[in-house]
Amino acid sequence: MPYILTRSMIRFCGFLSMTALMWSLTLGVVAAQEKVGFIDVQKAISSTKDWKKGFAAFKLNFQKQRAVITKKEAKIKKMLEELNKQSFILDPKLKKTKEDNFRKEKIAFERYVEDQNKAFAQKEKEMTRELLKKMIGVIQKLGKDRKYTMILEKKSVLYHNTGNDLTAQAVKAYDRAHK
Repeated sequence: MPYILTRSMIRFCGFLSMTALMWSLTLGVVAAQEKVGFIDVQKAISSTKDWKKGFAAFKLNFQKQRAVITKKEAKIKKMLEELNKQSFILDPKLKKTKEDNFRKEKIAFERYVEDQNKAFAQKEKEMTRELLKKMIGVIQKLGKDRKYTMILEKKSVLYHNTGNDLTAQAVKAYDRAHK
C-alpha cells in the first residue's frame, strides 16, 4: 500500500508541476502584452488635500471632546476621593446616597465616552468612504487614460516593480480633480 500511495503522490506532483509550468508560460505571454499598475490606496487617500483638511478638522474636534472627557473624569475622581475620605464618618444613609450618585455619574461618564468613541469612529469611516469613492473614480480614469489593463492594490501583491507604482500620480490626479 505505501508503494501505491507514493507512486500516486509522484504522479500528482508531476501533474502539479506540469500545470504550474503551463500556467507560468501562459501568464508570461499575457503579462508581456498587459500593462499592470499598483496603488497603495490607503496611502493615496491619506495623502490627498481633502483628507488632510478633513483630518485636521476631525483632530480639532477630537481634542475638544478629549478636554470635555478629561474634565468629567476629574469630577468623577474627585467624587471618589471625597467618598473614600468621608466613608468612615458619614451617616450610612448619606453614604449610600453618595455611593449611588457616584455610580450613576460613573456609568453616565462611561456611556458618554463610549458614545463619543463610536461617533468619532463613524465620522472617520464616513470621511474615508467618501474619499475612497472619489479615489476609485480617479484611479479608473488614470488607468483608462494611460491604457493600463489593470491597477491592483499594492498591499495584496507580493512583489511588483516600483516603476509601476501609481500612488503619487493618483494623489496628484485626485487633488487636481477635487480642488
